[in-house]
Amino acid sequence: MDWIQTVIIAIVEGLTEFLPVSSTGHMIIAQNLLGVPQGDTFVHAFTFIIQFGAILSVVCLYWRRFFQFDNTPAPEGSTLWQRLKHRFNFYWLLIVGVVPAVVIGLLAKKSGLLDWLLDSVLVVAIMLVVGGVFMLYCDRLFNKGSDSNKVTEKRAFMIGLYQCISVIPGVSRSMATIVGGMTQGLTRQRAAEFSFFLAVPTMAGATLLDLLDLLKEDAAWATSHNIAMLLLGCVVAFFVALLAMKWFVAFLTKYGFKAFGIYRIIVGGIILVLLLTGHSLAMVD
Repeated sequence: MDWIQTVIIAIVEGLTEFLPVSSTGHMIIAQNLLGVPQGDTFVHAFTFIIQFGAILSVVCLYWRRFFQFDNTPAPEGSTLWQRLKHRFNFYWLLIVGVVPAVVIGLLAKKSGLLDWLLDSVLVVAIMLVVGGVFMLYCDRLFNKGSDSNKVTEKRAFMIGLYQCISVIPGVSRSMATIVGGMTQGLTRQRAAEFSFFLAVPTMAGATLLDLLDLLKEDAAWATSHNIAMLLLGCVVAFFVALLAMKWFVAFLTKYGFKAFGIYRIIVGGIILVLLLTGHSLAMVD
């Protein structure tokens, strides 16, 4: 990968990480359009690691809420564990929500399924269309959230289960978790914000796992060029995501998912037509 490819892919990641259009899917499409070799270990890791750069924008934008503690008194007669959960409830909910992704993600990675999916533009295109059709109707199905409903342990775990679907490129982690929150009675805004928060431990874990795998397989990848590409990608993705996230929350709260569904169907449909007619997506050989 060169500098231009890195910047373009990082911009794509930053723009799409919090939109329900699949950031991984869009990066795979961008890599194919730019002629980035698929199947390369470093390219796979790059795809996940720069997502963590975008995710850090959550901590920056919502820092007051991300570093929050419940200072209200715990219920009388609470055990030490219950008092700790009460005090650190925000972080406990994130742990509960991330457990399903840890289990499913590790299984998918060890089985080789994840690497296979990351090389398939066809899977991305199909899931963009399928997800797009679903999003045309999901507001009618699940838009019954109440401001009085808060994230509980059960709701956090259910949202975590929905997040597991996003192991398939093209599904969108953002869409899966927001819809998961809406099925649990949360408003679109509250579901979106918890989706952002849940992304931090999820992507932090995925980034750490990828770095360990890279070092374990062959440390020869750690050239000054590749490390510079990772750092550049993370920085670009961070700043672009910071701008995109603020816009997305306001847009989703007001208009819902329909526009994103139409976009997904158009993009996925175009790619399917190109692939089924024997055309390559690569703009650069």
